[in-house]
Amino acid sequence: MSVFPSGEMAVKVFSSLFTVLLEDEDFVARARREGLSVRLVHTKPDCEIFVSPQRGVRVGEDQAGPAAITLRMSCDTAHALWMGRLPVPVAIATGRLRIRGRVAKVLELVPMLRPAFDRYPDIAAAAGIHA
Repeated sequence: MSVFPSGEMAVKVFSSLFTVLLEDEDFVARARREGLSVRLVHTKPDCEIFVSPQRGVRVGEDQAGPAAITLRMSCDTAHALWMGRLPVPVAIATGRLRIRGRVAKVLELVPMLRPAFDRYPDIAAAAGIHA
C-alpha cells in the first residue's frame, strides 16, 4: 500500500512542498536564470504538479504548461527522495526516477532543493503522512 492514501493527499503534500521552494528567493532567482520549470508526474496514487517561478505551483495535467524537465516516479519514491532515504542518483540509476530533459540539469538542481528537503518531513507529518 502507498504511503499516500489518495491522489488528493499527495497533491496537498507535494504542492505545499513546492510552495515552500517558491518562497526561497535564492531558488527563484536561480530557477528564473536557468529557465527552469518542472513537471512532476507521480503514480500510485496519480497526481501531476507543474512548478515554475513564473507560473507558481499548478495542479493537474490541464494546468501545466511545457516544462524544461519532467520527472516521473511513484509517490512512494518521491516520499523516499524527500525524506532523504533515497539519493537522487540512485533513484535515476535504478529506474525509480525517470527524467525527460537534461539529467545534468536535475543533478545541478538537487543542492538548490535543500530548503524543501529540510521542510518535507514536517509538511508530510502535518498532513498525516508518517511512513
